[in-house]
Amino acid sequence: MSTDKPVQEASISEIDETIALGDFWDTHSLADYWDETEPADLEFAPTLGRRMLVPVDPDLLLRVQHTAQSRGLSTESLVNLLLEQRIQQLTVTTSSAA
Repeated sequence: MSTDKPVQEASISEIDETIALGDFWDTHSLADYWDETEPADLEFAPTLGRRMLVPVDPDLLLRVQHTAQSRGLSTESLVNLLLEQRIQQLTVTTSSAA
């Protein structure tokens, strides 16, 4: 259903290290360390971070928000879950009719 990857919790030592790194770069310049860097190969998924705006009836949106909150989900997660389930139902129905 959901393609979200599970979120890994950071350990206290990782958090401390991240804070220390942030403190370091707050007082240093990358220009001083440029010769120690290496090129990085990056690939970006075309739809990564892409959002679609779809009008939703205000009363329906309130119901979705309340349902999501009561289940401990974000509104976005619940909407995606419901859409995925409904599309699967429609696909099965369409396949059965053919």
